[in-house]
Amino acid sequence: MSVVPFFGRTGTSLWDLDPFDTALTFFDNAPTRALARDARAIASTNVDWVETPEAHVFRVDLPGVAKNNIEVTIEDDRTLKISGERVKEEVKEGDTWHVVERVRGAFVRKFRLPENVKLDQIKAEVNNGVLSIVVPKADKKPQEPRSIEIGQGQPQSLEGGASQAGAPAATTAAGGATAAAARA
Repeated sequence: MSVVPFFGRTGTSLWDLDPFDTALTFFDNAPTRALARDARAIASTNVDWVETPEAHVFRVDLPGVAKNNIEVTIEDDRTLKISGERVKEEVKEGDTWHVVERVRGAFVRKFRLPENVKLDQIKAEVNNGVLSIVVPKADKKPQEPRSIEIGQGQPQSLEGGASQAGAPAATTAAGGATAAAARA
């Protein structure tokens, strides 16, 4: 009786087994394994964000991801969301996989955009496995100095009413009459 077929590795010697690979293969269908695979997919979605004088440019490495598996959206007013899925390759009967390092699974990246962007003019394209997103900047209008007119009127108390000259406008802690009114 051989232990090797139990771990899914037929045709190899027990001495050729990598204990870590064997442990991962044994738990290959466990929910934690899928979660770890998804976390690795998110972490391996590399993004560059550069700000030029004209725009904010995002470049996302997505080798092997089809255009129809990528989604670019704006959420919550100014949050750029890049999501998609790296589809698992078809496993053909009779194939023997020796190394599986390419990440597969869903990925999501979110970026809060600054206020000075034109959300209605965002463009995205995929070329050679790199998604490029261009977010144009809005024209920045220089604010000219302006004068603020100072009005003439009664000074306002913190409660919003006009205070009398020489009479305090504070009330007692219980919300009763003022100390000046109590003395009169």
